[in-house]
Amino acid sequence: MEIKWRLWIEKEGRHIMGKGGAEILRAIREYGSISRASKMLGMSYRFIWNYLNKMEEVLGRRVVEKERGGIERGRTRLTDFGEELLRFYENFEKLFRSALNCERGVVRDVGDGKIVVEVRDPFLFSRGQRICIIPFDLEGKGFKISEQTEE
Repeated sequence: MEIKWRLWIEKEGRHIMGKGGAEILRAIREYGSISRASKMLGMSYRFIWNYLNKMEEVLGRRVVEKERGGIERGRTRLTDFGEELLRFYENFEKLFRSALNCERGVVRDVGDGKIVVEVRDPFLFSRGQRICIIPFDLEGKGFKISEQTEE
């Protein structure tokens, strides 16, 4: 059995980018060309072109910059905003992946702004490392999500 998940970014209920869009942006960054990216990904040039145009339309900002120039001279690169958008997606992708592959532990103490957690392999962690804690019940009762508000 395997857990599957899908992650995508929307703006006001309109799709911006999912896994395929992130692959497109990565390929454009790597190859500097929509044409080469389309060949490497096995997607049509027109599909990628339309995907990028729709993405930019929804965002109201440029994600790529295209320079015309014909064979071997034209190029496409991610704008600073395109790089930021890809990083945003990749950060959440890493968060989801790490949540699925998490190191499980048991909370031993809570208080004074600290949580003491006992884990199987403490060598996976180092002092000052930032972690994400997802409260969850391993006794089969499902997830326990508690909301904490700032006072």
